[in-house]
Amino acid sequence: MVRELQVQGVFAENTYFYIDHHTKSGFLIDPGAQPGLIFDTIRQNGWTIEKILLTHGHFDHMGAAEILREKLIAPIYIYPEDAKYLRDPYLNLSGNSGHPVIVSHYEELYDGEIIRLKANSGFYLKVIHTPGHTPGSVTFYSPEEGVAFVGDTLYQHGPGLTHFPGGNRRDIENSIIAKILSLPENTVLLSGHSSPITVAQERQLLLKE
Repeated sequence: MVRELQVQGVFAENTYFYIDHHTKSGFLIDPGAQPGLIFDTIRQNGWTIEKILLTHGHFDHMGAAEILREKLIAPIYIYPEDAKYLRDPYLNLSGNSGHPVIVSHYEELYDGEIIRLKANSGFYLKVIHTPGHTPGSVTFYSPEEGVAFVGDTLYQHGPGLTHFPGGNRRDIENSIIAKILSLPENTVLLSGHSSPITVAQERQLLLKE
């Protein structure tokens, strides 16, 4: 089960819950802001969050992560190449926001890794390294649910931005073509700042350009 919650910090951002309806346990993906709202949503639904997963290290995707790590007693996970973003307000873009964000406690995940629930080992996400927006951007893919959490690698209208520190246009184009658009065509792509779109729809959109 996927639930989306739009949170509002400096920017509006889509936070996602990926929950096993059998056990009510699951993953929290990209908690960008409003930790109180996110925590209340979890509590009201009776969910248990085992892990906090970050698609990349920009502050609008992890601004609430440190507070929620403590409240939920759930570790934060990020790809190694973006770990430095969590420690550096310049890299994570929060330095000019008036509220610099630093995340000091985190664990690393790796390309191809399968992240399973302790409560149900058959419930999982696959890590796909999709660099370009940042060097350590990843996509979390659920074959069973037919969804991919793509962060800011891809939006409904095309590729994500690459002009921030560490961004690379060639890398993001390769990530989209080789890794995201190669997923099954009915896979629903869930991004940080746009509406859902399928692989088939995104492929058709990009071919028109």
